[in-house]
Amino acid sequence: MIIAVDGPAASGKGTIARAIALRYELPHLDTGLLYRAVAHSVMAGTSDPHSESDALLGCNFDDDLLDDPMLRTEAVGRMASVISAHAAVRLALRQRQRDFANRPGGAVLDGRDIGTVIAPDATVKLFITASAGVRAHRRYRELITAGMDVDFDEILLAIRDRDVRDMGRAASPLKPAVDALLIDTTDLDRESSIGAAVCAIEKLAVRR
Repeated sequence: MIIAVDGPAASGKGTIARAIALRYELPHLDTGLLYRAVAHSVMAGTSDPHSESDALLGCNFDDDLLDDPMLRTEAVGRMASVISAHAAVRLALRQRQRDFANRPGGAVLDGRDIGTVIAPDATVKLFITASAGVRAHRRYRELITAGMDVDFDEILLAIRDRDVRDMGRAASPLKPAVDALLIDTTDLDRESSIGAAVCAIEKLAVRR
């Protein structure tokens, strides 16, 4: 069973994806970390992240980099949004994601183009969303808890800017797959969001 979980930044898709992977005993991949790893690699050198050819050089990172906590910072996240707009970068990382999705027994992947590009034949496709304000508050609390000095208004602006880039890019734009189930977590807490996703998956499993 392949479960595709898509949605904008801080919508709750990562939390939901990890929870359902645990529930169904499936491996999980946060595909956004791949783009963050590329961004981190580019930022660590002298390459220009706005240059597609320079950004492409950052795709040859070691898997160990995915465990680096620096990938979770706001600076790397903002740069990952720039990096992910490059078609060549998306193409370079595509097979890596598809190989993970098509492993024996299936997998859970979350990102922004899983149901539309990476695994269009996924058993279940979920699109998780929430208002920009709620998503900014979630990201703010997450970073404050991690001990980072951040400004809420800057985070809200970054969230909105990222939505524009993700939805407006020519290569694999963020959008629900035509057969994706939409879950709006604006008014849902963590447990309710996970419950809504599990309920949707169970209903689809019965139909199939």
